[in-house]
Amino acid sequence: MDENNWLADRFEEHRSLLRSVAYRMLGSLTEADDAVQDTWVRVSRAEMSKVENLGGWLTTIISRICLNMLRSRGVRREDSLETRVPDPVISPVGELGPEDEAVLADSVGLALLVVLDALAPAERLAFVLHDMFDLPFEEIAPMVGRSPTAARQLASRARRRVRGAEIPEPDLARQRAVVDAFFLAARGGDLDALVALLHPDVVLRVDSGPGRPAASMVVRGAEAVARQARLGANPAALLHPALINGAAGVVITLDGRPHVVMAFTVVNDQVVELDLIADPGRVGRVASAVIGGE
Repeated sequence: MDENNWLADRFEEHRSLLRSVAYRMLGSLTEADDAVQDTWVRVSRAEMSKVENLGGWLTTIISRICLNMLRSRGVRREDSLETRVPDPVISPVGELGPEDEAVLADSVGLALLVVLDALAPAERLAFVLHDMFDLPFEEIAPMVGRSPTAARQLASRARRRVRGAEIPEPDLARQRAVVDAFFLAARGGDLDALVALLHPDVVLRVDSGPGRPAASMVVRGAEAVARQARLGANPAALLHPALINGAAGVVITLDGRPHVVMAFTVVNDQVVELDLIADPGRVGRVASAVIGGE
């Protein structure tokens, strides 16, 4: 086997890990795949003779690529950042594939990705690499141009923010029961039942995409979210139960076309966060495993 084939085989062995790093860093499946591809391009042109730890070297390369991608996104308006919902990993109920399992190995819920998305790029890198992938700060420091002590402080600041992310109820059946009850109440116009299913401080986040920024919104509080859910209920919509980042959720089609992804974060039998992607084009892309045959 020549050196190029050997390197290609070794890279494929690390592909799932690299995609996992990129997904946590970027919150975008498309950008994560782009980062993996860019990593391969750089690796295939590099001098390998001095590389002792291939996995660590690859992780360093993709981390720097992701950091540059985060920084190149530019300064976004605070309101657009607040309403942005990261790409979810969506699969049919009970059919999480090996690739998706690798990406979600640490139960990266959508609520956590939303919090990560609000971090500064260097904070996000330090937290993801140290807290999720156990890289020492001595290796992280050169990537962010800081000392190991400063890198540790970056991760610590990120950790304080991440503690606010809700951890979903682990029982999928209980999650699904709450989601089913939510739609039953919404379609029946039962405001009281909806309020009972929502945590008092529930957050509804609607990302309608760059084409309809005025339709994106954040709604807080059980009664306000319940009223919004009741108004948005459409009896003609078809509900497709799905796993969204390993949790109970729904993909909605209207007239056979992609319409909305709804991700629920359920804690103690109440919805604490509801994240919607309402850009049909994006819904069709991220939910193809569920509605691809339509």
